[in-house]
Amino acid sequence: MNIAKANGIELAWDSFGHADTEPVLLISGLGTQMIRWSAPLCKALAARGYRVIRFDNRDAGRSTHFSASAAPDFGALATALMAGRRPDVPYRLDDMAADAIGLLDALGIARAHVVGRSMGGMIAQVLASDHADRVLSLTSIMSSTGNPALPQAEPDVMAMMMRPAPDPVIDREGFLAVRLAFARRIAGMGYPFDEEAHRAILLDEIRRCYDPGGTLRQIAAMAVAGDRRARLANVTVPTLVIHGTDDPLIPPLCGQDTVRSIPNAVYLPIDGMGHDLPREFEGRIIDAICSVMTGRSCP
Repeated sequence: MNIAKANGIELAWDSFGHADTEPVLLISGLGTQMIRWSAPLCKALAARGYRVIRFDNRDAGRSTHFSASAAPDFGALATALMAGRRPDVPYRLDDMAADAIGLLDALGIARAHVVGRSMGGMIAQVLASDHADRVLSLTSIMSSTGNPALPQAEPDVMAMMMRPAPDPVIDREGFLAVRLAFARRIAGMGYPFDEEAHRAILLDEIRRCYDPGGTLRQIAAMAVAGDRRARLANVTVPTLVIHGTDDPLIPPLCGQDTVRSIPNAVYLPIDGMGHDLPREFEGRIIDAICSVMTGRSCP
């Protein structure tokens, strides 16, 4: 793992593949760390001839945390948004996109293929729309446009996501029970739920850094992001949108709206995939990402 100074903060990152090959920047989702982009996936993508870079977003993993910021008041935030006011939050998705640009600068990379999942897909969309000169291609996975007319997460899913888990330092098994129940709920029906693998990644994330406040601040950044469709209409880079048909957290209509909003974007629905990237689908996803990066049709 390495640390880079970027956009006034520190970002933890690592990479796979040769430094002189085309770079691929992987952007993580809400409350998760760069290790959610599994090492086998990164190595397989690098084996196709790319330098694969993953990093911890701000407020996640071993990157800078904004712990001095007050916890978001989501009631006040919702009231401000309904009144048409611009709420005050610790940072926005635009700031997180600027972090990614700062990381590319620190690594001496002029342009990169950008792949984001969930919240990371939203950040990737901002990069492609507002920093087009730095982006070679865009892959948005299980993400959305911010269109307020789109369906929201199913109520029980949202309740499970927002439910506080026990402190793993005090009650590790209680923490794991809460987080594994959520992981199982948002998984798709097209493959068996791998509890052992999910448990291992949760334990790895605890060892790297546990900061539930960081997740809440990231949620606030997403909540005030607004509708990106007008920005996405200006995206000119080759774009792939991937979405699982079983996603209960960000419903498939959100992926369909994303592909409609980006000129010439390609849509790849994956039957049986939920809001995760199980190893059963990694090969197909890698093939699809490589296709958009090389300008070929998706398999």
